[in-house]
Amino acid sequence: MKRSQKLIRIFGIILVLGLLIFFPGHKLARAHVDSKTATTDHPLLCTSCHLYTQKTGIISKLINADYLSPFNLAVSADGERLYVVAQEGKALLVVDAETEKVLNKISIGNQPHSVILSSDGKRAYVSNQWSDNVSVIDLTASKVVDTLKTGNGPAGLALSADGKFLYVVNSYSSDVSVIDLSKGEEIKRLTTGNNPTGIKLSPNGKVLYVTSRRANIVPYGEPVVTKLTVINDSTQRVSEYKNMESAYMMENVAFTPTGDLGFVTLIRPKNLIPSIQVEQGWMMTHGFGIIDRKNNGRIIQLLLDEPNAYYSDPFGIVITPDGKKAFESSSGVNRISVIDIDSVRALISKASPEMLKTYSDNLGISSRYIIKHIPTGANPKGLALSPDGKKLYVAETLEDKIAVINTETLETISSIDLGGPRRITVARQGRRLFNNAGHTFQDQYCCYTCHPDMHEDGLVYNMSGKDMGRNVTNTMSLRDIGDTPPYKWSGTNLTVYKQDGMRFSTYLTRTETFSYKDLDALVAFIITGIHNPPNLMYNPNGELTEAQLRGKAIFERSVDNYGKVIPENNRCITCHPAPYYTDKKLAYVSTLSKTDDSILFDTPHLDNIYASPPYLHDGRAATLEEIWTKYGKDDKHGLAGDMSKNQLNDLVAYLKSLRSPKYENKDSKKHHGKNNPN
Repeated sequence: MKRSQKLIRIFGIILVLGLLIFFPGHKLARAHVDSKTATTDHPLLCTSCHLYTQKTGIISKLINADYLSPFNLAVSADGERLYVVAQEGKALLVVDAETEKVLNKISIGNQPHSVILSSDGKRAYVSNQWSDNVSVIDLTASKVVDTLKTGNGPAGLALSADGKFLYVVNSYSSDVSVIDLSKGEEIKRLTTGNNPTGIKLSPNGKVLYVTSRRANIVPYGEPVVTKLTVINDSTQRVSEYKNMESAYMMENVAFTPTGDLGFVTLIRPKNLIPSIQVEQGWMMTHGFGIIDRKNNGRIIQLLLDEPNAYYSDPFGIVITPDGKKAFESSSGVNRISVIDIDSVRALISKASPEMLKTYSDNLGISSRYIIKHIPTGANPKGLALSPDGKKLYVAETLEDKIAVINTETLETISSIDLGGPRRITVARQGRRLFNNAGHTFQDQYCCYTCHPDMHEDGLVYNMSGKDMGRNVTNTMSLRDIGDTPPYKWSGTNLTVYKQDGMRFSTYLTRTETFSYKDLDALVAFIITGIHNPPNLMYNPNGELTEAQLRGKAIFERSVDNYGKVIPENNRCITCHPAPYYTDKKLAYVSTLSKTDDSILFDTPHLDNIYASPPYLHDGRAATLEEIWTKYGKDDKHGLAGDMSKNQLNDLVAYLKSLRSPKYENKDSKKHHGKNNPN
């Protein structure tokens, strides 16, 4: 009896203590989660923030998986082999087209982008966007036999008409490397439009078209204009720049077999009108551009979209050997749009310039030339046709598969499993959500649309209500933001949960918010899966140039050129300390415009800042120099008025050298290993 009473007493004490702990603990936990998510009913799951967002260590390895992510592909001349660029797998996959089995996996460089085959089919060339080189692969031996140095961020590839030269599109340095294949050396670079990615040689072998994704940097209010670069193959010089007005994100290009028409993928953004227009079906439209080469090179733009359905993020485009059909992938809605080229010809042949201009914004015109929208797996990107044009191969990037479509019946006839992980991790699901427009009104756009490559699109948007015309905002990069809260230029969102939850749906998508499960996944991807590329252009190995070292001294200085102490809050290093070069605080820097609400600005991180023009919250500064030469003359955005032109050049050189801390750590280990063999 005494023992039972003792047990009851002990149990009672435990119960009381449990209740004392549970209720205050539950209340504190609820308050903590509410503050992180800006809601009052998000599930109290510690795994959301403290498990799925682990970046390193054994937990990260256990909950994540190594995917392949097929991005682009090529087909052998006999149609027997597919060569698939596995972007995350850092490999070229060799696939038997008949048995649909992976035969080989050849390791290549970092973030591979495109593949092209030599005319004899013996070699493959693969651009490695984060390695600044091209892997040369002997297909008989299935191994890399050479590495060709390029410009910064190599992407699209094309061979000259005689096969002696390789053209490599450098997306980050906005130029094209011309490589002499007999020597394995770059012989020249040609300047292109902003952020080029695609390139194609015309059927007659005379010219190459190079597409650009980012528009020209102009003051807010001027129409978007993006350049298509035309290169003469025989002279290896730029012969012309064609302007694509009110369009950008031109990813790829294709020609009709006769070469009379060139087709490019594109998006027509409506960034000059308030973002509230999305609920009226008017924020982004998606389609293709046509260069009518037999009619003075006139440029025509047509849409894939319909009045109540949009086909966001067009990427790949190919044309059948008979010139009858074009296929365009819409990676934001998992569709392949089939375009009847004869219908397009009929439409544009009778249209006046005024009518063509109207067509470019007409959501009802696509029914006259779109045959079908074919569903695919997650995130279709690169396309390739079999030599006879009867099969279309689709790289389903976030499915780790290749879809095979019959180009006559327009039905998917098979799916090639590339051997990626079977399970879909939380972060992988988040990446799928990031790249899918299903959560926006009528599928108009997805996160990726304004943040291509998880970066930013270089545009400035009006984020206020209808007819207000206030608070124009420069799109911010999402790379490496996991450790740099708060978010938005105003810093009002303290967590990624707040940034992409209720406020995201209220101000941008105009739809229901993500479910809590989907929001957990999206946050996990943004925090763990989005990184800056290595800064190979300005700081490849952590060893600063003399100019960059002088700039670093200016960045960290506490005394001006006249020996006067600089107030601590006006020193560069105060607001922008390493490793991300932000103090994560709000500041006044005297850059408010007349149309801005009176707010402080969140201090942005500066890693890879060279890759994010234009600058300032509203994109007024086209270059880093303009931050001080045009918009910082009052010396409230860091003291700069005492600097000479050479000193400003040095400061900018240092700013361009800043890069992700993960590369700093790697280089410090590498240099330590050099000096200390033990």
